[in-house]
Order: sequence, then C-alpha cells, then structure tokens
Amino acid sequence: MTRPPFEPFTQADIELVSAQLGRPARNVVGIAARCVCGAPTVVATAPRLADGTPFPTLYYLCHPGATAAISSLEATQVMNEYNDLLADDDDVRAAYGRAHQSFLDDREKIGSVPEIAGISSGGMPSRVKCLHALAAHSLAAGPGVNPIGDLALERATWSPTVCVCLDYSADAAEQPTPVPPTAESGSAPE
Repeated sequence: MTRPPFEPFTQADIELVSAQLGRPARNVVGIAARCVCGAPTVVATAPRLADGTPFPTLYYLCHPGATAAISSLEATQVMNEYNDLLADDDDVRAAYGRAHQSFLDDREKIGSVPEIAGISSGGMPSRVKCLHALAAHSLAAGPGVNPIGDLALERATWSPTVCVCLDYSADAAEQPTPVPPTAESGSAPE
C-alpha cells in the first residue's frame, strides 16, 4: 500500500505493468500497491495524460489475477447489492463519501486538473460503477478507507497475500505460468 507521494519506480516496473496490461503503460506516477512478490498490482496514473487528456482514475488495477477476479465478481451483479447497501446504510454511505474525498486528496497531491475537479472513480461518492477502480483504491489506501473496495476484495477469488503472478520474462514458455513465492524474494504469503 502506498499513497502520494510515491516512492520511485523502475523501468522494470513499467515494463512489467505494460506486460500485465498488454499495452504500453502510460503516464505512470507510482506503483500504489504490490503483490507479496513485489510485482505491481496497482499503478498510479497522472491526472492529465501527456496528450492533455484529463484522466480521473488515479489508481488503476493492473495485476491480471486481480483484474480477472474482480471481473468475475462484477459478472455476478454484486454491484446492485452494493448500490442497495449504499442506499440503505448511512454508515457505509458516509464512509464511501470519505473514500471519495480521500481519493480526490490523493490525486490533488499529484496534480490539479480543473476538468475533473470533484470527480473520482468507480462511481464514488454516490454509486458503485466499477469494482476494478474501487478495489484498486482499497489496495492503494489500505483496509478501512474504501468500504465498497474492501467488500469487493473480501469476495474476490484473488488475494493480495498470495502470489499468482505470471512470468513475463523472454525465457518463459509461450503460456506464462505463475511464479511461486520464495523465501529469498521475501514473497512468502503472510
């Protein structure tokens, strides 16, 4: 977990994020969350892209295992349940509003973009629109900041404490395989 200001990232991080996404990573400002093996899980993107386009989604889920698990969760129509929860539970609604403000505060530390002022991501603060963005925010900010992102991560079949990273090295077979955690890399599950 990390929030702005982000620690420096490496060219290897950018290459891995690009491999994870299947396209070049763009306008990365930090790695906001990492797998227990150290691979990027959430990338932080500048609020204004190099071509001038405003980009409200600061925290972007890039880990293929996490992305697939959240996509599967979205397919269960759980977002309807979470929207009902927001409508019915004052405490969750208030916490979600605080998550929205936390997100905006984080993005403002990177840069101010008037065109997206007050706009966060994932549907915050009033609805649930994209669990990927909300889970990414939870992974970056840590448990207890985004209640809907936390709920999604609890239900997902992927866990940030278990490495299921793919091997993107040039020496890997055509079909990437998970890289098991090792004691040497400090990636043993907790």
